[in-house]
Amino acid sequence: MEILYNFPLIIALSSIFIAQFAKIPIVFVATRKLDLTLMTSTGGMPSSHSAAVAALATAIGLESGFSSNMFAIACVFAVIVMFDATGVRRHAGYHATVINQLVDDFNKLVDDVRTWQHKKEREKREELEELLGHQPIEVFFGALLGILLAWASHSLFIV
Repeated sequence: MEILYNFPLIIALSSIFIAQFAKIPIVFVATRKLDLTLMTSTGGMPSSHSAAVAALATAIGLESGFSSNMFAIACVFAVIVMFDATGVRRHAGYHATVINQLVDDFNKLVDDVRTWQHKKEREKREELEELLGHQPIEVFFGALLGILLAWASHSLFIV
């Protein structure tokens, strides 16, 4: 099972788990609410996507050399993922917020019309996920977490 000895893969996947887990105490400190669903949520501090791609690029650099073609590919991939997290995905979250508000407003109007006609209440709707992307600071700390995890783990990894 050679895959179990693939340091870049192991540290990238570990970084995702650690970043997702780190969201729980960070949110707890800020809100005093324990939310275990953060382990599987998108968005938030730190960015697990950024942690993963930064850890992957760092691990490849440590293994193959920072002047290697593999490191260059990993860096370009990391930049694209982090740019997407702060750009497209973040704006999709903003759109979801606006759409959810529009649907709420429309449903209130429909409820008012039904009340006028004495009809039954509407059913609960499913909302769009609003926390999709990241603030730049969340991406920065995710990337920093990934780099530090890869760097610290490299000397401990047994090949």
